[in-house]
Amino acid sequence: MRNLRALNYSFENLHEKNMTFEQVFERIVKFMNRDPNGTYRLMFGTDSQVHPKYTRFVTGIVIQQEGKGAWACIRKVNIPRQVNNLQEKISLETSLTEEVASMFTDEKKDRLINIVLPYVYKGASFTIEGHIDIGAKSRNKTRIFVREMVSRIESMGLEPKIKPDSFVASSYANRYTK
Repeated sequence: MRNLRALNYSFENLHEKNMTFEQVFERIVKFMNRDPNGTYRLMFGTDSQVHPKYTRFVTGIVIQQEGKGAWACIRKVNIPRQVNNLQEKISLETSLTEEVASMFTDEKKDRLINIVLPYVYKGASFTIEGHIDIGAKSRNKTRIFVREMVSRIESMGLEPKIKPDSFVASSYANRYTK
């Protein structure tokens, strides 16, 4: 069964605009097939920025081969109002991350796993992470939401990452929210 939600999404990076989810997935497959004996991390994360008439949410998708580079793209969503409530903003960021991660159906995840599977005994690996733009340190206002958001990401079968390890949300996606 095809993922109908993925059909209307548009992704972009510095080299390509208006990519469909299927095109994004095929770029990831191509990236991993170049060196199936790699250590791969598929990562998702969302950040947002409040503007005068809207709030821009940017979700990043990054496939990284440790020590050998990465391929990445983003999806932008503008909500036509200021989202100033911190809990609502963090929850929306997490929801958008979950939404993009859910496009990677079990069949798609299996396809990616099967690229590295023959090389696992030679050190190849594949993990999937959900990056959340929150921190647990005492001075961080978002710390009260850590347990809830981490649980949401874990319930999707993703490995949760928070600051300072959530760079897809806090650095990559953040760059495109301005």
